[in-house]
Amino acid sequence: MSSFIRSAATVGGWTMGSRILGFVRDILIASFLGAGPVADAFFVAFKFPNFFRRLFAEGAFNAAFVPQFAGTLASDGLATARRFAEDALSVLLSILLPFTVLAQIFMPQLMVVIAPGFRDSPETFALAVELTRLTFPYLMFMALVALLGGMLNSRDRFAAPAAAPIVLNIILIAAMLLLRDRLPTPGHALAWGVAFAGIAQFLLLIVATDRAGMSPRLRRPRLTPRVAKTLRLMVPGAIGAGVVQINLVIDTILASTLPTGAISYLYFADRVNQLPLGVVGVAIGIALLPLLSRQLRTGDLAGASDSQNRAIEFALLLTVPAAAALLVIADPIVQVLFRHGAFAPSAATATAGALTAFAVGLPAYVLIKSLTPGFFAREDTTTPVKIAAVAVAVNIVAAIVLMQFFAHIGIALATALSAWLNTSLLATTLHRRGHLHLDARLRARTPRILAAAAVMAVLLWFFAGRLGGVFAEPGALRAVVLALLIAAGIGVYLAAVILLRATSLAELRRALRRA
Repeated sequence: MSSFIRSAATVGGWTMGSRILGFVRDILIASFLGAGPVADAFFVAFKFPNFFRRLFAEGAFNAAFVPQFAGTLASDGLATARRFAEDALSVLLSILLPFTVLAQIFMPQLMVVIAPGFRDSPETFALAVELTRLTFPYLMFMALVALLGGMLNSRDRFAAPAAAPIVLNIILIAAMLLLRDRLPTPGHALAWGVAFAGIAQFLLLIVATDRAGMSPRLRRPRLTPRVAKTLRLMVPGAIGAGVVQINLVIDTILASTLPTGAISYLYFADRVNQLPLGVVGVAIGIALLPLLSRQLRTGDLAGASDSQNRAIEFALLLTVPAAAALLVIADPIVQVLFRHGAFAPSAATATAGALTAFAVGLPAYVLIKSLTPGFFAREDTTTPVKIAAVAVAVNIVAAIVLMQFFAHIGIALATALSAWLNTSLLATTLHRRGHLHLDARLRARTPRILAAAAVMAVLLWFFAGRLGGVFAEPGALRAVVLALLIAAGIGVYLAAVILLRATSLAELRRALRRA
């Protein structure tokens, strides 16, 4: 358990740094672009390659590659595992290069699919096509980063892969500050920044694998049995690991049919929601998968069960209070982060509504990351795809219905509800197969975590209601007040979880030392 917490803390710590820089980036985007057509066009251009990156490169590829690489490393040694990685790299490149070229050629047709509402605004449609052509090569480099990162993670080297996203945020911030007045729109500066960031992240991981003594060489593509198995596992894994991303793309498609700004509201709300999801959920998924793979390969079933339970407990301990906080102080958070420059008060209110809806599903998003390794470590990527198909179908139907009443907020709420459905089905299936047994410690601590989060939420609601006037006025004071409010909430929650014995002071101290 200590190694899992340490690994998750490493990933989470670097991810936290990336998310903080990401907020700086998004504050600048909100200030320079607002929530208008240029912002909508860039967010579609960024989401399209980002969707494929998270779905295929990080999600499906990691789900298929990491268990095989970690298992081969444990049973056959580094030389055989590295040769497998080299074969996978060559085949991956032979697929991605033509895919990227075809996407460039048929981008207008693809744009009709991912943003059909843009057809009613020819200028926005043309700008989205142009910006997406600039950002799309990012996918290819991120797929290579995923492979190199999977190799490093399998050897318990988590720092460099987790730090790579920081490069993206630094380059995008620099592009906005230095290039926004030199190119046709700030959206062009951001799109070029995305393309260069992909190259920079790839070079960073090349250096890291070389220092670890495992840098792969580029070979002639060969469809070896292990590579073929990886590709077979990737197909269902693409949906099973990426249901949240699929739902977010569906959100974009539907939001493009709403008035201008809906895509931007959902983007900025999701960015805030992604902080705990990225820091906790991604960290758990990345650290848990190779650990479970090794434990199952060596027959340590008791250890695998304990790792699964502690991952769920760790996820609940951190995400339940985060969700509670976002539910009650979404408006102050959005006002402080984004209400600057071109970002109007009405846009802040609309974004806060979407954030509240997304927050309903926050624990579910992270629990998905905690449960899917239970399938992937056993090389089962078929079951999650079936579950994901049900969740996606429910999301589409719910979003279409709810957006009629709540516009973009209905879309966000449908995503949250479908995430809970996905979580429930994953947990139920694992339990029926005998792969998930909630131990006494988890069963005892879960209601205590919920109670502690409720205490914190009441406190935040009480003080936020009396400080509402402060957040409505621009200036540094509102940022200071928000920081104090969040600090008070964290303090109350920590005291509550200790008093209710949802965790112990000794455990918190050990976790902080490992972090």
